[in-house]
Amino acid sequence: MGSQTLRDHPGGRPRPIRVLIAEDVHGVRATLVALLELEDDLEVVAELVSGDEIVPAALLHRPDVAVLDIGLPLVDGLTAAAELRHRLPACRTVILTGLTGREHVRRALAAGAAAFLVKDGPADVLIGTIRDLARGGGPGPPG
Repeated sequence: MGSQTLRDHPGGRPRPIRVLIAEDVHGVRATLVALLELEDDLEVVAELVSGDEIVPAALLHRPDVAVLDIGLPLVDGLTAAAELRHRLPACRTVILTGLTGREHVRRALAAGAAAFLVKDGPADVLIGTIRDLARGGGPGPPG
């Protein structure tokens, strides 16, 4: 998407930012979906439990931003982020995890993640990051 604005819906309204969420813990995933769906400009297009679902779902739903946990079953979030960067470069990736430390951040950025956030961080930071990335801002190369 780069620095382009999101295309308008019929009627002149901007289309919602399309978000894919991959989180294996049901309660966390449900909370993320509920939080994002409170925002008029965000639309959750896919909720996934395992990492092997990420790329096929992204190719089908074409999200602007993917929010991925690192510790997903079958394929970890960092491996999926790297494949997503290759297969759908316009989709920006946020790693949202309970893991902290420089090594995790380094690995996430090396995998092509545009942002690294911790799960216990403020909700407005996640929402702001999603908006910034969808509009071509934030760290990392635009999609």
